[in-house]
Amino acid sequence: MTVRPARQGTSGDLIASIAGRVPLRNLHSQVLWLLGVSIVGGTYPEGSILPSDAELLQRFEVSRTVLREALKTLAAKGMIEARARIGTRVLPRQRWNLFDADVLAWHFETGPDAAFLRSLSEIRIGVELESAALAATRRTDEQATALMACARRMGEAASAEEFARADLEFHRTVAEASGNPFMASISTLVELALTAAFTISSPINDPVAMAVNVQTHTSIAKAILAGDAETARTAMKAVITEGLNRQLNTPMVAKG
Repeated sequence: MTVRPARQGTSGDLIASIAGRVPLRNLHSQVLWLLGVSIVGGTYPEGSILPSDAELLQRFEVSRTVLREALKTLAAKGMIEARARIGTRVLPRQRWNLFDADVLAWHFETGPDAAFLRSLSEIRIGVELESAALAATRRTDEQATALMACARRMGEAASAEEFARADLEFHRTVAEASGNPFMASISTLVELALTAAFTISSPINDPVAMAVNVQTHTSIAKAILAGDAETARTAMKAVITEGLNRQLNTPMVAKG
């Protein structure tokens, strides 16, 4: 199986597009993608030994250097480990860096299950509620104005991607407005979860869901503008919970 034609239409491409990044198109990124999806999807399950280098080279039709770099990248993400005289073993899922952009994209490419989505939402609740509360007491006038503008753009969005970009900017601005550099750094992890979620579900085609989503984001912005930390927390939790419920009702999500 050659990987020379650039991959198109993957979750990774959409995540990169929404987040404003340019997806890589070189052979290394394509081999990495195919191996990552194969591991996350269970073709190479946890504890199994990957095919030999010779087999993988034949499959991907790339140089040994390209293959080795892809394997090194997977190892750095905590997904595989090479051992002398044994081979390259797929490590337990608990060792994987689930906040890595590629690892998240591979989960969404193979179809995340309900438990995975709930875990993502729990992380967001753990981080973003406090971020919104801090923003209510520390935001600048410019940041408060920017949040209202983001909510307005969400309501005016004509496409799922346009909506997602405005939503992503909203949550970035909340993190920045918290005034906590650690919170802003953690928000990068939240950003990955948020952008990945848009690959399976968006309220853009449901007028009722769209109105509710815009209203709850507007409520967050208004609470932050008013300096009301508790209302900001409550509204942020409503946004995250609504997003999870929408994802769980998507046919592609395994309910088990």
